[in-house]
Amino acid sequence: MNNLALEAILNEFLKPNLIKDYCPNGLQVEGKSDIKKVVTGVTASQALVDAAIEQGADAVLVHHGYFWRGEPEPIRGMKYRRIKALIENGINLYAYHLPLDVHPDVGNNAQLAKLLGINECGGLEDGNPRSVAVWGELPDAISASDFESLLESKLGRKPLFIDGGQERQIKRVGWCTGGGQDYIDLAASKGMDAFVSGEVSERTTFSAREQGLHYFGAGHHATERYGIKALGEWLAERHELDVIFIDIDNPV
Repeated sequence: MNNLALEAILNEFLKPNLIKDYCPNGLQVEGKSDIKKVVTGVTASQALVDAAIEQGADAVLVHHGYFWRGEPEPIRGMKYRRIKALIENGINLYAYHLPLDVHPDVGNNAQLAKLLGINECGGLEDGNPRSVAVWGELPDAISASDFESLLESKLGRKPLFIDGGQERQIKRVGWCTGGGQDYIDLAASKGMDAFVSGEVSERTTFSAREQGLHYFGAGHHATERYGIKALGEWLAERHELDVIFIDIDNPV
């Protein structure tokens, strides 16, 4: 497949033009024009780039790419080494950030709901059809400790749990994968019993305790590995590309 044709397919599927983001979405580093093998992963780290080179990949497709708003612009040091490795090996780098978070099928939020058995009900942001934070319901109300165990068993890591008190059972859950902790106040205002994100801030603790909302920090990487994996599987199934998902360990 042509590298620009692949970008067009991904853009049509993920529709990055419909959401304001903090980085460019799409083809970030151009490589060889003919693509047969694609490596997917959460972040375009040096380890993932090196793994793609070992696999003989023509493209790397990630959730976290390069050129973030506010980062230093010079291509030097770590950024230089990563980009140099891609260019020298003719590897295309594609990245989709918020468009992948919010996609209704392969998105990080949607895939986390599927993994946890949550019935997704809609966005937390009123009037925003592509709300970054969403909510849903568990089939049955469960205790906070049982929900903590569910997260640990499904994600393979113990979440940070901040008890909202009141021995509150969990039925209505709000969540935003990755760095979505600041949606906790919106979740509380919408009557959620619990809120899940990847990261936690100092202020998150007091928001949870003072508003009676259970909070679970389940890991940025851990909550976002499933969207990019699902996107790669979609590419392989629909467009007959050789796609391999490589999970580079990240405890954060």
